Amino acid sequence: MDYATLKAFEPTGFEGAADGYRALGNAAQAARNHIENTVATGMRTSLSGESAEAAQKQLKALAENFHYTVTECHVISTALNGFAYDMAAAKRKLDAAVEDARADGCTVNADGSVSYPAGRKPGDEKDTEGGTVTGSAGGDATSDALERQAANIHPNPHYGKAMAYADRIADAVKEATDADAKWEPKVRALRADDDLTVSDRDWTDVASDTGGVRGAADAYLGSIEPPPENDWPQDNADWWKGLTDEQREAYISLHPASVGSLDGLPSAVRDEANRTVLAEQRAARQLEYDAWLRKEPEHYRPYISPVTGREVKGAMVPTEEWKEWEEKRKKLENGFKGMDAIQSRFDSFTTEGNRPYLLGFDGNGMGRAIVSIGNPDTADNVVTYVPGTFAKLESIDGDLRRAQLLQAEAERQDGAHATASIVWLGYDAPQGIMTDATETGWADDAKEPLGDFIQGLEEANHRENGVNQTLMGHSYGSLVVGETMETHIDLPVDNAIMVGSPGVGVNHAKDLNIPPDHVFAGTAQNDLINLAPPVARDPLSPKAYWDTFFDGDEIVHGTDPTSEDFGGQVFEVPDGKLPLTDWEMMPAHSQYWDEKPLGTLGKIVTEGRL
Repeated sequence: MDYATLKAFEPTGFEGAADGYRALGNAAQAARNHIENTVATGMRTSLSGESAEAAQKQLKALAENFHYTVTECHVISTALNGFAYDMAAAKRKLDAAVEDARADGCTVNADGSVSYPAGRKPGDEKDTEGGTVTGSAGGDATSDALERQAANIHPNPHYGKAMAYADRIADAVKEATDADAKWEPKVRALRADDDLTVSDRDWTDVASDTGGVRGAADAYLGSIEPPPENDWPQDNADWWKGLTDEQREAYISLHPASVGSLDGLPSAVRDEANRTVLAEQRAARQLEYDAWLRKEPEHYRPYISPVTGREVKGAMVPTEEWKEWEEKRKKLENGFKGMDAIQSRFDSFTTEGNRPYLLGFDGNGMGRAIVSIGNPDTADNVVTYVPGTFAKLESIDGDLRRAQLLQAEAERQDGAHATASIVWLGYDAPQGIMTDATETGWADDAKEPLGDFIQGLEEANHRENGVNQTLMGHSYGSLVVGETMETHIDLPVDNAIMVGSPGVGVNHAKDLNIPPDHVFAGTAQNDLINLAPPVARDPLSPKAYWDTFFDGDEIVHGTDPTSEDFGGQVFEVPDGKLPLTDWEMMPAHSQYWDEKPLGTLGKIVTEGRL
């Protein structure tokens, strides 16, 4: 980069290219939406058979190609805007230095040097001829002091100011050179494979490209108002509304996980951002899994008899190395299950009413996901279901089925009004019944994010009079619901449902800050949760559990919400299967979505009554 190049540089050319890539990305997004929401869904409802299944696979691949195109085009657009922004800042400094020099009687030459006219200092008898100086960039206190000293000594009074202008020009050129050197490898890296297959490697490259551009675009992004620090849903919504389309796409392209987690933003926006995160993390897991498969050690070794100390002819046993390898292989494989379960909803929905929206996603640790069946922004009724003990990303398929069943039942009962049914796995759930689930810490950590999410649904919904919201907790999830509603006095929740509850953290339904007749609870007779004792009981006393098992209303996390003392409404559920039926420890604990209780749940969600 030199003076002449920077002087001739036109940022608008790169901004125009950025607009072009953004338009291309938007066109790809429209094509993807048409394929997923119109073509594929139409085929599912009207066609079946091997040919239809093959066509669905091709449509899925095409939609993924467009998804990849959208993501890369928006990253490229942001990169070009970031480069143009940095170069424009340098060019403004250059143009200002040139203009100031000319106004002060100096001449800026084609190579960036500055010529100054003849002149004399006060007291001198004659003029000192003019000259030309070349500036240097990045001066420090010592060099600046030396230049001032040289200016004072120089007989021409114009020398010092010419030197200052030349330094400003050199600084601008250096700033542009640094920007060019910073952006050149970032932009060069934004190249796709020369094939028509979007592979796992392509998606990991997207993540790498995004990280590289994000690191370089700090100045450009800094020119855009950042999300509110308080993360309050209404403030998030106002922030998003205040951005231009270009600024929104810049944030989505470089910060998809952050945008996807912002309560109060439109569900379609969160879904777009989180599906990119899902695609990137799923691809990374697959590559990690494939790499691990290539490390498989020797599977078997000869069996050595512990009695004789000799090999038993024909007998083989797995090696210890293979056992360790296999344990990790299964762990990696399990990491796919939740991601694939979520993706399968996008590959199988049939109408706009049961279209899934990914409102939150994080594949790290136990994993977190928030999935809505139906659009909560346009729904008349929204039910948010919080799962309990043992819930985690790899087993979310069952929770998604429950949300789908409830959404379908609600719309069956009230087809005139749309219902969105949400699985909120936005917290780390306890993973042990007699250990973790007896503690409140998991719920304590969940009540603020759940409260913000519920508030965000209200903020994003388009109904003038607000949306009819129901908050439903199952098992330990009912404690999360109870703590959340107790903590947030004005939470926009109209109904609360607790099923298979070990207690909700309060002693009375009125403590949940809604009318007690809108608090509903049901527990199956054969659900072992009925035997959950208060944690304060003396485990060594034979009388410790007498009240709990036979007469008392206190259970592990407060008053039993199905008791008369709790003050809510209790609805009938079937007794459920006996413990150990089909070798399952607590089968009745999972039967609250069977036909009879499901009908009751649907009525509560749509009508707020039994």
